[in-house]
Amino acid sequence: MPLLRSWIDSANSATTPFPLNNLPHGVFSVGEGDLRCGIAIGDRVIDATVLEAAGLLRADPEADVLDAPYWNDFMELGPKAWADYRARLTAMLAEGADEATQDALTTFSVPLAEAALHLPFKVTEYTDFYAGKHHATNVGTMFRGAENALPPNWLSIPIGYNGRASSVVVSGTDVRRPWGQLKAPDAELPVFAPCKRFDLELELGAVVGQASSGPVTVAEAEDMIFGYVLLNDWSARDIQAWEYQPLGPFQAKATATTISPWIVPKAALAPFRVPVPARERPLLPYLDEATPGLYDIDLSVSLAPAGKAASTISRTNYREMYYSAAQQLAHHTTSGCPMNVGDLLGSGTISGPEKSARGSLLELSWGGKEPLTLDSGEARSFLEDGDRLTLHGTAHGDGYTIGFGDCTGRLLAALADPYAR
Repeated sequence: MPLLRSWIDSANSATTPFPLNNLPHGVFSVGEGDLRCGIAIGDRVIDATVLEAAGLLRADPEADVLDAPYWNDFMELGPKAWADYRARLTAMLAEGADEATQDALTTFSVPLAEAALHLPFKVTEYTDFYAGKHHATNVGTMFRGAENALPPNWLSIPIGYNGRASSVVVSGTDVRRPWGQLKAPDAELPVFAPCKRFDLELELGAVVGQASSGPVTVAEAEDMIFGYVLLNDWSARDIQAWEYQPLGPFQAKATATTISPWIVPKAALAPFRVPVPARERPLLPYLDEATPGLYDIDLSVSLAPAGKAASTISRTNYREMYYSAAQQLAHHTTSGCPMNVGDLLGSGTISGPEKSARGSLLELSWGGKEPLTLDSGEARSFLEDGDRLTLHGTAHGDGYTIGFGDCTGRLLAALADPYAR
């Protein structure tokens, strides 16, 4: 699909992340104004809440679904309503739209530079997966050796854990270094101290737009997914090392999960579909996937020490995943677990086969044994106070780019001992 041209000139650049082909969904405010649902195009944000109130563009003719500062009520309408709304908005923004339409959308929009961005949807539940084979192999090799790198079940099942929806924050939110129980390998007992090995994980998050009350097929799960966000699963590696046996991640993953401010709709990513990799072990039939479930999305991570320029520390691609979001979602429902509108599924760390494509500092520094040297000359094994992490994601079409907006967060120093008396 080539670039769809708009009467908004800034949307016609090959490098803007928000061409007419994209139309991502977010929530914004201006100054002290109310939070409203918006759609990004070029260098502007269309005020979808006001368009609905004015009767110019409604997703549901009988009810307001954009009068609350999140897209959940809209998502609940289902795939046909999503497609109809997108088609009508595309026509209103396309080159050749009539003058009255252009005047209305100019009036009911604001410059993106003036908009403060907020969580684009109400996160009802959050599940994070461990579905990148290169990441799982690297981590397993570090801790168990190359012969036992992957757990016996890994090639058969999308492994995940239930996280905290309350931990999900929008890009630009500061993250504070956590306290927790730490135990050095040569120590007899743990201590309570600030995390010393705080890390990032480069992921993509799938936003569930339809509820289910029982098991669904992979094809049905695909229809339930509304869109995608960039996701940084901040991880306290030393807390995790002590706590994870026998039940897995807990406090190590509860500090924060940062997502990008725009939900890129699945329709915008359709031209970039690619299949999952060849199976090394046949999957059980319920995980069979007829539609290619991954996407060709270039991903990168930059790290900027306090007061210093940013260095790109990783470049990879979402196509490296072993399990798709639809496979993860279908597996999630096998027990009868209900899924809700607004559920968020983290892909798991997206690493590639080369060292430069590893999606976490744990891998990039090989557990701290091989520190990175940043462009500033500083070394990093894990994050230091003041570091700012930014995740980037783009899919490249014929004369256009699909972007998510940056997914960024700055690490603040730990609080004073919260239990000191």
